[in-house]
Amino acid sequence: MKRLLDIVIVLLVAPLAIFLSIFVAIAIKLDSPGPVVYWSTRVGQYGKPFQMPKFRSMAVGAPVCEAEKNPETQSYITKVGAFIRKTSLDELPQLWCVLKGDMSLIGPRPVLPIVTSVLEMRKAAGVDRLKPGISGWAQVNGRTTITDEEKVALDTEYLHKQSVWFDLKIMALTVLKVLEREDIVR
Repeated sequence: MKRLLDIVIVLLVAPLAIFLSIFVAIAIKLDSPGPVVYWSTRVGQYGKPFQMPKFRSMAVGAPVCEAEKNPETQSYITKVGAFIRKTSLDELPQLWCVLKGDMSLIGPRPVLPIVTSVLEMRKAAGVDRLKPGISGWAQVNGRTTITDEEKVALDTEYLHKQSVWFDLKIMALTVLKVLEREDIVR
């Protein structure tokens, strides 16, 4: 049922997502040299790596690390990049990963392979069995303002509470958080 819900919702929002993506792509190209989409290796379900796209928000040559934990990376964020991060428009290409089956709309956020502490805590809690999501319970309860331990605790809570209705609640809360630009430290 979750997979069907993912596909139906992505197909319903696809026209708006494509329309917005065209404008974001043009803005990125006008703002800085380099590709429009940045692909990064992330850890998915059962620890399997996959390629996750995002609209590029940083200058070419930025270090590969958790941006919110490394203040030096802030100097690499482009003008358009700051806007698309604040509005979460940088996440739009991940809808492709949902259609492809690497991600779900709701689940624990996929992390970089170098974030071993989170990966180890998730595996110990059984959270690694879940498909990663564009948004999740941890994102609507603090996003980048909470600790890794708090994120994993919320991911574990999601593991035990997951249902279609809980996913719909998280989707609604995600929309509110994005519109309010709440809990975004970037």
